Amino acid sequence: MFSLHTYYYSLYDFIMANLFTELEKQNKQVPLAEILRPKTLEEFLGQSNVIAKNSPLMNLIKSQRLFSLILWGTPGCGKTTLARLIANQVNANFIELSAVSSGIKDIKETVEKANESLRYGQKTILFIDEIHRYSKTQQDVLLPYLEDGTFYLIGSTTENPSFQVVPALISRVQIIRLNSIDDDSMAKIINNGFSYLEKTHQPIEYDEEVTKFIINNARGDARTALNMVENSYFASNFSNNFRQLSVEILESITQKRNTRYSRQEHYDFASAFQKSLRGSDPDAAIYYLAKMIEAGEDPRFIARRLIVCSSEDVGNADPQALNISLNAYKAVEILGLPEGRIPLAQAVIYVAKAPKSNQACMAIDSALADIHKGLDFPPPMHLRDSHYKDASKYGFGVGYVYSHDHPEIEQQFMPDELKDKKYL
Repeated sequence: MFSLHTYYYSLYDFIMANLFTELEKQNKQVPLAEILRPKTLEEFLGQSNVIAKNSPLMNLIKSQRLFSLILWGTPGCGKTTLARLIANQVNANFIELSAVSSGIKDIKETVEKANESLRYGQKTILFIDEIHRYSKTQQDVLLPYLEDGTFYLIGSTTENPSFQVVPALISRVQIIRLNSIDDDSMAKIINNGFSYLEKTHQPIEYDEEVTKFIINNARGDARTALNMVENSYFASNFSNNFRQLSVEILESITQKRNTRYSRQEHYDFASAFQKSLRGSDPDAAIYYLAKMIEAGEDPRFIARRLIVCSSEDVGNADPQALNISLNAYKAVEILGLPEGRIPLAQAVIYVAKAPKSNQACMAIDSALADIHKGLDFPPPMHLRDSHYKDASKYGFGVGYVYSHDHPEIEQQFMPDELKDKKYL
């Protein structure tokens, strides 16, 4: 039975709920980075290689062909923004999840929403931020829905998908690598940020050094740059309805920046470090050493790379390099950081400047390759162990000449089948 009393209470609840929602919106301080998030692909800066006029991605978008992909790039390079722009461009229903706070239940709910949208002729894009944080099981749950077209997936990750995404999912998506935002694009983003704040608040005066400071500290991260723009704007000196911003003000409000160092960069910098040692460039090797130390890399890992290089790349051209690297490892274990940086640097410089020979590495790898190929033979009879009774009865050790007593006598030491083989 209809109740007027119930009706008024329902109406009251509806009005109050909408009122509180509106108040929440009004009182929420939306970050500048969110306000200035690009609304069109033309406004999207810093990824000209991906969204160039006739790039494969742009051609697919223009053809209104949906496809699943994973956007791989550093923080603040525009992964989420690009995903939203793609969905808007192809008029798809856009559902956004974070791998940090979502799971299989959320994926199942997305399936229901996607099926509902399909009934009305609209396709769905499921965007999963930080998809590398999903477990193998969670990633596997996505597979059948990608197969049957229930929804299309756009994942974003700061980690190399080859290491963090299961092969079955990799085979069903395109991987698109996004670069850190270049300095010219970053300068435009910074100036756009200050221009917006001038229009909505007061004029501001700043010079090119301010822009350079923000670019250097943001390191290709647009979100970080715009946060610095916003914070420095309101921290700037204000008088006569005018603001003045200096590098000194930026330095006073900027905390020590964290060195970016993802799991992929761990491998990249270790690789660059060892290749610089091999290439005899002590300056580059010292730089990569400093980068790894500053990023919090385990100094024992760095020392192990030194030990490897000392044998693999220096070898017998300077056997002392191995001893110095081993001692650097011991010193790091005893001292820890920061003092351990000094013996590490000492060893890095020595190994980088040392003459190089990969003879030992090439010789053992060649011999191992032969054995793997089936050239697996026993030693000649005269070299076999004869330190037991009846050995000579089987011919073991018979004919062996003690080399110290008769160095002039040549003997065959290789197996008979490889007697002419040379590894050095």
